[in-house]
Amino acid sequence: MSETNLSVFPRGEKNDAYAQYFVGQSYLQMLSTERVVIGNVTFEPGCRNNWHIHHEGGQILLVTGGRGYYQQWGQPARELHPGDVVNIPPEVKHWHGAAPDSWFAHLAVEVPADGAANEWLEPVTDAEYNILK
Repeated sequence: MSETNLSVFPRGEKNDAYAQYFVGQSYLQMLSTERVVIGNVTFEPGCRNNWHIHHEGGQILLVTGGRGYYQQWGQPARELHPGDVVNIPPEVKHWHGAAPDSWFAHLAVEVPADGAANEWLEPVTDAEYNILK
């Protein structure tokens, strides 16, 4: 799949609203903003988001295209492929993004909860990222 048909969902526009929380270029297409928030997030090769924590509700990632990574703080990174599901519990520091040589797309499902919030933290350093294949 090329970056233009990485997923059955539209890639969306450049993710300028959250660009400060990403290394590299990402794209965002909101699929639902009612009841359950679902966004289609597409990452150019090498793009990743900062370490972050979902307070209260957590998040579920549904990988739809490309190759990427998910990593919890203090754990090895997990390689992700289409069809993979990542259940991220609340209060877990983590990041996710594309492999260095591949576009990557996932649906980000915000688990509804009272007081749910996202706390953005420091970027994933090049040293942390470059050890991945």
